[in-house]
Amino acid sequence: MDQSVAFRVAKEDLAGAVSWVARSLPSKVTQPVLKAMLITADDNGLEFAGFDYEVSTRVRIPAMVDEPGQIAVAGKLLADIVATLPNKEVEVTMNDASKIKIVCSTSRFELPLIPLDDYPQLPVLPEVTGTINPQLFSESISQVAAAAGKDDTLPMLTGVHLSIDGKNVEMTATDRFRLARRTLEWEPASDDVQAKLLVPAKTLQDAGRSLDSHLNTPVEIAVGAGENIGADGLFGLHAESRETTTRMLDAEFPNVAPLLPKSHTAMASIEVAPLQEAIRRVSLLTERNAQIRMHFSEGQVVLAAGAESGNAHETIPCAFSGRDEFLIAFNPGYLKDGLGVVHTDRVVFGFTEPSRPAIMIPEPEELPEADEEGNFPTPDTDFTYLLMPVRLPG
Repeated sequence: MDQSVAFRVAKEDLAGAVSWVARSLPSKVTQPVLKAMLITADDNGLEFAGFDYEVSTRVRIPAMVDEPGQIAVAGKLLADIVATLPNKEVEVTMNDASKIKIVCSTSRFELPLIPLDDYPQLPVLPEVTGTINPQLFSESISQVAAAAGKDDTLPMLTGVHLSIDGKNVEMTATDRFRLARRTLEWEPASDDVQAKLLVPAKTLQDAGRSLDSHLNTPVEIAVGAGENIGADGLFGLHAESRETTTRMLDAEFPNVAPLLPKSHTAMASIEVAPLQEAIRRVSLLTERNAQIRMHFSEGQVVLAAGAESGNAHETIPCAFSGRDEFLIAFNPGYLKDGLGVVHTDRVVFGFTEPSRPAIMIPEPEELPEADEEGNFPTPDTDFTYLLMPVRLPG
């Protein structure tokens, strides 16, 4: 169908919209039409959309529309072009039935149109299930997604599991070597809402990052209402002029609750920044089967690593409580990931045995006292990072 689309738009608005949609478009596709960005010009301005059968994105911006219509062009290329344009009004017109012309100051581009005949039907956002503070949502996703798996042969581990019970939301992810859990509160549309959802971690992470920190309105989470929650398999987000959907994972998330220890034989509190620096230095001497040994004793922890090329030791102050000294080893990459999402000046470790998982949590206001048997209960916390140790040699 021939169109005669024409519009004028502020470069800044255009750049923000096309870069956001382009971020979700696939780089490699079996169907060239999936590289397309759909542009709809109407009386309400412009809508830009993308869809690859898994993730859909839509954003609306104001514009002066001279000729309404709908066209599609290569999305990532359009975003690259717009990003380089001077900060002046951008004019887009049809050159003929197969091309659009983009003019901004002295810059001129022509792009071929992508036929819309094979473009897939964009999914409809499910009914809104509840709303959440955008900064809280973004922070929680970044904390939990750090532990999600990247192996597509184990799809149930590549997702973030959301357990919703009324006002309470629990996000969990694990790749079998570490686990992250974050609890938070949101505003459900219905107080008795209950749902268990498994959302691809990468898509959720991208959505969390792109929810600009200047957003002043709550983010709407849309997965349906009543008995229809999750029924169409779509997880939807709507924030101001942006909306995105992703297909949820059709897999069973493992029961991880038994992995989280209720008490600990030893606890340690360490300042995060010096620990991160020490790990960075000491891990230079780890080989491929990387491990950093951490030897805790009163008032200090000694980090050590050794390889054929040499060995490294570093001592940093630490508040340690336990019956005996404690030696444990971790993969330095997993350890750094955990420290990067704790978000407090100090981190608290809870240990049971050198061969059992340890927890890392943000430092609470008060550390628990040991009970009569010398064990420490797990402090109340809204974030837990559980880390499998590496077997010590010998």
